[in-house]
Amino acid sequence: MPATIDFQTLHGRYRPGILRFLRRMVGEADAEDMTQVVFERANRSLKEFRGDSSVATWLYRIATNVAVDLLRSPAFRRRDASLEEVGEPDASTLAERPSNSEHQAIRNEMNACIREVVEGLPANYRAVLILSDLEGFTPAEVAARLGLSLEAAKIRLHRARGRLRLALEQACQFYRDDLGQLSCDRKQGDGI
Repeated sequence: MPATIDFQTLHGRYRPGILRFLRRMVGEADAEDMTQVVFERANRSLKEFRGDSSVATWLYRIATNVAVDLLRSPAFRRRDASLEEVGEPDASTLAERPSNSEHQAIRNEMNACIREVVEGLPANYRAVLILSDLEGFTPAEVAARLGLSLEAAKIRLHRARGRLRLALEQACQFYRDDLGQLSCDRKQGDGI
């Protein structure tokens, strides 16, 4: 790592992207805290960073590990199960936004439903989908950030998309709305 990059520079440059990634991985409620954990770990390890990968790759790998640790924790699973009754904070925030049209309300509900399906995927699939499809990283960049070979990243992304497609088919009924746009409704009795 170049000697000209100190922790403050690192934090200022990469914090927004890491926070956005963690919001998508663990939800709004935990993203700030997890971002703090990522940068605490990075600060402690900064002197040992050898530069075998880019700083961004190193930070995203730390963020992925922090997110996976949280998602696997029994406390998170218990809390997540209790939130199913009242809805994830991200979904309720979207639903509470003032909307002037029924169309926007339907879109908000559809987004919440899709977000729940994505959040139900295993953490390794969720991470690769978020980095690739939401953050816009190339397969090579995804591989580097997750510490995978390019081939493994491509395979995981393919499998994640397939699993997402099946989960969406099970949870949602897709149709074209009055404007010809793709829309969906939750299927009844699926628990999602």
